[in-house]
Amino acid sequence: MKLFVGLGNPGQKYARNRHNIGFMALDRIADDHGFRPWKSKFQAEIAEGRLGSEKVLLIKPQTFMNRSGQSVGEAMRFYKLDSTDVTVFHDELDLAPGKVRAKAGGGHAGHNGLRSIHDHISPAYDRVRLGIGHPGRKELVSPYVLSDFAKADSDWLEDVLRGVSEGAGHLADGDGGKFMNAVALRTAPPRSSKTAAASSKSVAAATPEPEADTRSAMQKLMDKFK
Repeated sequence: MKLFVGLGNPGQKYARNRHNIGFMALDRIADDHGFRPWKSKFQAEIAEGRLGSEKVLLIKPQTFMNRSGQSVGEAMRFYKLDSTDVTVFHDELDLAPGKVRAKAGGGHAGHNGLRSIHDHISPAYDRVRLGIGHPGRKELVSPYVLSDFAKADSDWLEDVLRGVSEGAGHLADGDGGKFMNAVALRTAPPRSSKTAAASSKSVAAATPEPEADTRSAMQKLMDKFK
């Protein structure tokens, strides 16, 4: 079994906050892959299902962000799993909005949710870092992450959530490369050959052909010495 953990704060007040993008990712996975209805257990909302050949438990801790590790540790011990069976989806200030990175282990970089998980299960777990951008100054971080996504964020946010959901099966299988490819197909799709060809034709059409020189040889010679 794999544990997919989304980080966020419970309650409708926080539902659309940037800090809750981890919850949003798990909600999309549950909806798209037919997971069982959410229920309360391990101080969390949990949903069971399968991604490919793997049984996966989705966990949204309801302890508030800075105590997320309590819930994760409880679930991990109950199923007798190792920290390497855990993947945490969380907001990332150090990535531009719409960027996604998969990572194994590492520090918590001051993220209170990750700090709590470090304390309860060790740093040896996988992460999916979901970029939300940085407000620019340290004192603005707290109000920024606890504010809702702007309407202008809707398109890239939808692309990220769809890409994460479509690649979730690869993530459960331990193939981070294929997961990132699935995300990239949504967030940075390649230009098709037809699009490139149309673009070339458009450029060609916009460039006027040089006019034919209809002057006689004598006229050209006379013009040369003007």
